Amino acid sequence: MQSLLDAIAAGQLDAAMVCVISDVPDARILERARHHTVPGFYLDPAPFKTKLDGESEQRAIDLLRRHGVDTVVLAGFMRMVKPGLLRAFPGRVLNIHPALLPAFPGLHAWEQALNHGAKVAGCTVHFVDEGMDSGPIIVQRAVPVLSNDTPATLHARIQEQEHLAYPEALQLLAEGRLRVMGRRVEVLPK
Repeated sequence: MQSLLDAIAAGQLDAAMVCVISDVPDARILERARHHTVPGFYLDPAPFKTKLDGESEQRAIDLLRRHGVDTVVLAGFMRMVKPGLLRAFPGRVLNIHPALLPAFPGLHAWEQALNHGAKVAGCTVHFVDEGMDSGPIIVQRAVPVLSNDTPATLHARIQEQEHLAYPEALQLLAEGRLRVMGRRVEVLPK
């Protein structure tokens, strides 16, 4: 969130953050939102966890629409996105994942990379579909896996690249320069 706000302030991202939603009541992102005068909301995920198009999902959609959201940016959202949200914002739900997808989807991707002996790791910004970290890829940034890396050191280097990749992908979307063709995303020239 902070890297997106910084990119907006620097004129590198033509966007406005109009609200923040968290499913964790004391999440740091809500504190940051308040600090930046962005409306922040906690939504109880209990029904959202189990029902396909649950009550919590509809509350989130309603809240996003009330704030005029046109693009949903996921960060640290550790649940599968439900079809209702994808239908409400078609082609406008993005996620960032700390791996070079399709390798190492799911949790603790940096640890997966280390455990598998990967020589390169990184991050991926992708459109969200109904699968786990399976949507069309927009931007990827790579980092080397060093022989002395720990999960913490590798994750820190990946996060540095995440802070660059997410604003880049969102700016391409804001400029209308992304065309999805099946599994592929083409970046159109300016």
